[in-house]
Formats: sequence, C-alpha cells, structure tokens
Amino acid sequence: MSLPPTAREAPRASTWTPADDVPLVLAAQAGDLVAFDALYRRHARVVHGVLLGRATREQVDDLVQDVFLAAWRQLGTLRDPAAFAGWVVAIARHQRIDSARRQARSLVQASPAIDGPDRLDAAVGERGEATAIARLDAARALEAIRQLPDAYRESLVLRLVEGMTGPEIASRTGLTPDSVRVNLCRGMKLLRQALDPAPARRSP
Repeated sequence: MSLPPTAREAPRASTWTPADDVPLVLAAQAGDLVAFDALYRRHARVVHGVLLGRATREQVDDLVQDVFLAAWRQLGTLRDPAAFAGWVVAIARHQRIDSARRQARSLVQASPAIDGPDRLDAAVGERGEATAIARLDAARALEAIRQLPDAYRESLVLRLVEGMTGPEIASRTGLTPDSVRVNLCRGMKLLRQALDPAPARRSP
C-alpha cells in the first residue's frame, strides 16, 4: 500500500472525537484503502510528534510510514474501532523504542542531528507556554526536550512542535487531561531549568 509522504501534510481536525474513527476503521478492516488513508491523514500528526522526541526528521518520516504499515497489517486485531487513536499511538511508542534500541546497538554513534529548528522556533514563538524559551536556539531546545523523561518529552513535542492543544493531546494519546496538564507543567519547568539554569550564587 502507498501512504502519503509526510505526516506534516495531515490536516488538522479540532472537532475530532474517537467515535469519528469508527466508520473509517470498519471500512478499512474490510479492505478499504481510501478509508485507511483518511485515518492516516487524521492521526499522522500525533504519531509524528510521538516519534520526534527521539528521532531526526528523516528518521521520523520513515518511522511514521512503518507505524501505519504495521497498523494496516494489524488492523484486524483492533476490537474497538473507537480506540484507533490510542492504539496507533501505542504502535508508535513501540516503534520508537525499537528504533532507539537499534540505534544503541549501532557502532555509528554520531551525535544525533537536531531536527526541525525552524518548525520548533515557529511553534515556540506563537505559544504562551514557550515564551521562556523563545529567545533560545531552537535546535538546543529540541535537544533538551529529548533529554526529558518520556511522558514529559512526548507531551511537550506534541504541544510545542506539532501545535496540539492539551485536550487534543489527551484525546489522541489516551492520557487524561489532568495527566497532560501535569506533563506539560513539569516538562516546561524542567525544560526551562535545562535551557536557562540559574546562575551560581556569588559568595558574600
């Protein structure tokens, strides 16, 4: 099957609910590629964000394809069509872990290329939560995000890079809104500390 080239082409659907996926999932389970393509376009952005916390842009584009190919092959095992969003995010998380393990085993241990500074720079400049880091180099910010714990990293990438709201992140990832708020709050605190540490106190 052929999927669209990049997740960033996926349109945004702010009024989406899990029930909206049901007819598309049922059609796709019956072999309808057009329906599955619609699911791809609806959910590729969140999958892209889940993966971006650990991979470069070039790697992410390939991994997004891998995630949806795996989803297509395993679609018959999905019993609740309304659970597609959380299900495909779980596949993305597994792919992210597998990719990290493959990289760790590789002897080619070059420093990871910092991906998409222009995208991150644009994103952080537009959002209130990001004012503390807007003045900083975007590549450095993304590298700092990648050093955070998984939960914080994923929520921050989805918020700052993919431009998703807190409720969107919750509905697409299966997290509760409270968990997303905590992840964003704590993640931003750690990110500010990493990017702009307090100067050492002068001795009297």
